[in-house]
Amino acid sequence: MSGASDRRWWAFAGVGIISFLGCIDLTIVNTAAPAIGDDLKADVTRLQLVVNVFIAALSAFMVTMGRLADVHGRRRVLYAGTVVFGLASLGAGLATDVWWLIGFRFVQGAACAVLYTSTGAIVSNAFPEAERGKAIGALYGVNGLGLAIGPVLGGLLVGWAGWRWVFWLNVPLIVVALAICFPSVRESRSDEGATRVDWPGLALLTAGLPAVVLGLSLGDTWGWGSPATLGLIGGGVAALAAFVLVERASDHPIIDFGLFAGPRFVSAITADFGLAFFYCLAFFLMPIYLTEARGHTGLAIGLSLLPCTAVVAALSPVVGRLADRWGTRPLLLGGFAAFAVSALLQSAFSPATGLPLIVVAFAVMGAGWALVLGPATVTALSAVPERMAGLAVGSSWTFHNLGGALGLAAGMVLYRAHHDLTDGYRAAMWLLAAVSLLTLAAIAALTRPRVAVAALPDRPLQATKGSS
Repeated sequence: MSGASDRRWWAFAGVGIISFLGCIDLTIVNTAAPAIGDDLKADVTRLQLVVNVFIAALSAFMVTMGRLADVHGRRRVLYAGTVVFGLASLGAGLATDVWWLIGFRFVQGAACAVLYTSTGAIVSNAFPEAERGKAIGALYGVNGLGLAIGPVLGGLLVGWAGWRWVFWLNVPLIVVALAICFPSVRESRSDEGATRVDWPGLALLTAGLPAVVLGLSLGDTWGWGSPATLGLIGGGVAALAAFVLVERASDHPIIDFGLFAGPRFVSAITADFGLAFFYCLAFFLMPIYLTEARGHTGLAIGLSLLPCTAVVAALSPVVGRLADRWGTRPLLLGGFAAFAVSALLQSAFSPATGLPLIVVAFAVMGAGWALVLGPATVTALSAVPERMAGLAVGSSWTFHNLGGALGLAAGMVLYRAHHDLTDGYRAAMWLLAAVSLLTLAAIAALTRPRVAVAALPDRPLQATKGSS
């Protein structure tokens, strides 16, 4: 019995490292962006693409990779995706042109979709139901730490070794993680009997999401009425509309739209969307503010963001226990209330803002982040049968990353519309405050006690197995 338990926790350690690296890469580039821009002579639009193309690829492939993992084996798909992620990281660090870097970031994002979806399903499968809550909570604590520590680690690496090590660091850690996983991770897959993937749906989703995201990202640069912008957005919307039609007629859909009939699952993806909308934009602009308005560089940027990241790291383990005790609803509502407060505080920033206000604003953001990240994913998992875990995580994280991409795109449109940095930063923060309050209201409506009781109990992981 002890041997089986040891093997489970070794498996957790291996997939935890892999998942941690995927989460780090979502935020680590933000503090490296000024150094990348200086070295590769890239303007803010191209730097935005370095961040946004990663998120666009995540959005395009997340559900597909979850489905492939469920059908063809989560361990097999995880190993393949991890190797591709490592090779893309190596290429990104070797890039001598910003467009090559953008290309490698797209491949990184596509491979990273595997890292997010397979790891959660593998951990859920590895542990008995009595230990599953602790294991899943620990995994998403690790993920939260990765998302939070990324900017600080990026600042340290840029200051000590140069921006290329932001990407190269992944390679040795992937080797270590795979060495741990090979003897300890067992294969698992869905038991629902499906053996095929909907390739037409896959093609439409893969084309449609990045087109919409990139069109929104570059619209104010190319011109909103330009053929390129209209072609990307219009073509992307058409592809996504066709995707919905194809999926509804498919015997083996990539997305089961039946998932969206339950208010509990809808509240989870709403929370994931709003979370990423907030932090992807805020974490892109905060280093710019610290650099341009306060003269910080490299390590100083990372340390300045520490009030946010340290709070995420400190609160994430506590949040898991609170979710078991109180359910996820109050945590999600409290998280978006904290986001709104942080955005309102940051909207008052100027070059002369005192350090105490900055520390408080960033710390409140960290509290909101910790309160939403784990509970949102746990809510999604608890809303579906265990056999659909990969699909549920894939769907949830697709909306997470779509929210991040759209948040960064919309916020940067507002930011660049102002010639003054302070005015642009203020406008973006007002947008984040409004989105946070709207998300809070939506979650409150979707998870009203009478709705929650009718759908599923608010005891997240105990309801996972066999629920619908």
